[in-house]
Amino acid sequence: MILVGLTGGIATGKSTVAGIFKRYGATVIDADALARKVVEPGKPAWREIVETFGKNVINPDRTLNRQALGITVFGHPGKLRQLEQIIHPRVAREQIRLTKQAALNDPRAIVIYDVPLLFEAGIDKRVGATIVVTADRETQIARLKERNDLSRTEALRRIKSQMPLAEKRRRADYVLDGTLPLPQLKQQVRLLHQSLRAST
Repeated sequence: MILVGLTGGIATGKSTVAGIFKRYGATVIDADALARKVVEPGKPAWREIVETFGKNVINPDRTLNRQALGITVFGHPGKLRQLEQIIHPRVAREQIRLTKQAALNDPRAIVIYDVPLLFEAGIDKRVGATIVVTADRETQIARLKERNDLSRTEALRRIKSQMPLAEKRRRADYVLDGTLPLPQLKQQVRLLHQSLRAST
């Protein structure tokens, strides 16, 4: 079994690549989905967030108000760290559980851990290999404007808030170009999947 960390910049095509890996038989674990799961109403992380940041960060239906929480922690490194300390360990435990389950199901499993903050959170030290999906800045901006209905200024602000793609590329074991036409991208992922499977 091999655990592979998959990351990239915002709007580079990381989710598309994760989906292709899944179609080729890899087990994909989505860090964002796990983060949403661990903060469901009533769960320990949810209770800790409400105790730490107050009831103004929950909606009338008791779900987290992500926008209100984002406003509370954005630009406040201390508060952001508090939030990460509540969520990240629980996400890590869930990822480890799912990885063990995948290995039990298939001792030669390729497990792709799709995680935006792979390098920033030091998760690259817990995986066997890393893949970075890249795109040029203009493509990122165009995708963000279309997908998230952002202005160019807001799109740039989101891109610049992340670790530079050049740094991620430098640290990666494998780099995929998220701007390739889909048939070419599928071919590259298929070859990489075969290479990873050969190494298990």
